Amino acid sequence: MGIRSILAKPFAAYIAAETKKWSQNPHQYQERLMHYLVREAAHTVFGKDHSFSSIRSYDDFKKNVPVRDYEELKPYIEKVTKGEPDVLWKGKPAYFAKTSGTTSGTKYIPLSKESVPYHINSARNALLSYVHETGKADFLDGNLIFLSGSPVLDEKAGIKTGRLSGIVNHHVPGYLRTNQKPSYDTNCIEDWELKLDTIIEETLRANMTLISGIPPWVQMYFDRIEAKTGKKIKDVFPNFSMFVYGGVNFEPYRAKLFESIGKNIDSIETYPASEGFIAYQDSQREHGLLLLLNHGIFFEFIPTDEYFNEKPSRLSIEEVELGKNYAVIINNNAGLWGYSIGDTVKFVSKNPYRILVTGRIKHFISAFGEHVIGEEVEKAMKFTMEKFPEAEIVEFTVAPQVTPVDGLPHHEWFIEFTKAPGDMHAFERELDQNLRKLNVYYDDLITGSILRTLNVTSLRKNAFIDYMKSQGKLGGQNKVPRLSNDRKIADALAAFKN
Repeated sequence: MGIRSILAKPFAAYIAAETKKWSQNPHQYQERLMHYLVREAAHTVFGKDHSFSSIRSYDDFKKNVPVRDYEELKPYIEKVTKGEPDVLWKGKPAYFAKTSGTTSGTKYIPLSKESVPYHINSARNALLSYVHETGKADFLDGNLIFLSGSPVLDEKAGIKTGRLSGIVNHHVPGYLRTNQKPSYDTNCIEDWELKLDTIIEETLRANMTLISGIPPWVQMYFDRIEAKTGKKIKDVFPNFSMFVYGGVNFEPYRAKLFESIGKNIDSIETYPASEGFIAYQDSQREHGLLLLLNHGIFFEFIPTDEYFNEKPSRLSIEEVELGKNYAVIINNNAGLWGYSIGDTVKFVSKNPYRILVTGRIKHFISAFGEHVIGEEVEKAMKFTMEKFPEAEIVEFTVAPQVTPVDGLPHHEWFIEFTKAPGDMHAFERELDQNLRKLNVYYDDLITGSILRTLNVTSLRKNAFIDYMKSQGKLGGQNKVPRLSNDRKIADALAAFKN
């Protein structure tokens, strides 16, 4: 047993005690947090515009602060990105986390000096919760790999800007840096395939004990190691015993990932977002992720079936019910107010509050973290059709192809044409380029050779009608979703190919 694993156990016990303290009094901590956030931001532009000085209760808060998405909050964020202080939160942000937008392209999510530590400490506490519950800490003594984005940061109005994972990389605690993989220089490589090959060279003969990353990225890492060595991961890294993941639905990857490893190992699910670290798996025995109610975020919840109503219910943590889907609304210590992050969750426990991430409030594709939404594929198709006026379409839907027979994963577009374009390959290229312009994450994945460009599958006449008929959903208000994050519809539509 090494020094890290020895020291981790008493620290894990301390963190477990602190977590128990706030998780047993969640309503009190959330109310206290709401008042703190309002008080700290009372003299900001936003605070003055929304009469923060008059807020005395949650009812006051709801009356003064409307629910907004990024587009609606953008006028304030634009002031911040121009370098103005005291707009959404006191002073200026420490960073901007750059994410893929919906209607506005790139989004700039502010991170403050108060919010950044919660991103770091929440990830640490997820590991310590495991150590405290299981007594296992040896994985901390070996090499730990965090497959992340580049830590190279740009600047916007003098504020450092980059992907969240790249920003977080600058704040990895010193006691972990000495056994962290890959090296800083390797993490800075932009091309994913080159980066992956370099990571393999750095780690192949290392004592890897913990591997963390988005599942498809980790799977590519495992595939290349297996191709290079002819061995299962357990034989390459015999002490590998902990897998930490988040960012996408793990289930499509679970079977193949553990097959590549060659044995089952323990895993921890996390729920980080640019807007804040929302939750993590605090128990190997209990279902769901612990909602972090004392970590700089005052949470609100809107029932998903009311989300698009003119005046939906807006609930505090003490008002939620088990088993219902809610859209997550956050108010945080970086200046996001009434902010709809677009995710939906379901509560599976109220003592403590644990959640499952159930999806997005709108249809989307995020099999690789790209967060492609309906509006983006609609616009990509519209712009493409303008370049190919001879083409006419009836309907289309999009799905990820995670495990193709050959080549890289990709997006598959199922299109029923009335009149096909004169050059289908040119049509595909134009469609792909338009989507890349609309979604920076998708563009990054293509550029980094994580995905290949999209593929169009042409469907026969009446394909969508026949499909809906086969599902008993023909007519009425039923329609095929524009895009899906799984292959259920795609696999069914395969029977209707031209």
